[in-house]
Amino acid sequence: QEDFVKALKTTKPCAVREGIVTVPDVTWDDVGSLSQVRKDLQLAVLAPVKYPEQLNKLGLSAPSGVLLCGPPGCGKTLLAKAVANEAGVNFISVKGPELLNMYVGESERAVRTCFRRARNSAPCVIFFDEFDALCPRRSSHDNNGAARVVNQLLTEMDGIETREGVFVLAASNRPDIIDPAVLRPGRLDRIMYVGMPAREDRYDILQ
Repeated sequence: QEDFVKALKTTKPCAVREGIVTVPDVTWDDVGSLSQVRKDLQLAVLAPVKYPEQLNKLGLSAPSGVLLCGPPGCGKTLLAKAVANEAGVNFISVKGPELLNMYVGESERAVRTCFRRARNSAPCVIFFDEFDALCPRRSSHDNNGAARVVNQLLTEMDGIETREGVFVLAASNRPDIIDPAVLRPGRLDRIMYVGMPAREDRYDILQ
């Protein structure tokens, strides 16, 4: 048993060792302004991690996922890293286009792999950047690769396999072209707007 305890201090999980899963070094001190979005994210991600029993007693359920939308360069990715750091959970960052592959079935397999790694590293935040590229709006006649990727993502988010301890965050500059099915309750059911800073917020950023 002593050998096992000593080994735990020096051994890292393979996902962490390979750089797939990290704990971000971004803190809230690095984020200027955005106080309201910060409070909402803390309630959505931090509360389920730190106070799960209290939430259950109150009969409250945390959002299944959060979509951060707004103009580019307003701090969406920074917010996701900061909330993962404060919660002390693992963090997987994925750019939407990176999962897309020209070969049939490869994109769907990449989505499954992302969620499997997140489950194995739970508690974990999986963050999809440029989410609109991964989940474009489908039509009734679509049978292409993009539609299959959306279907696979919906399957993972609906939790056929347990998603306990896995929090989904996504960021997009174009929420209007995201498939509406992804934004239904039980999936990305919370949308937060991260806009341009107000005049007083710009002073906080400069500080």
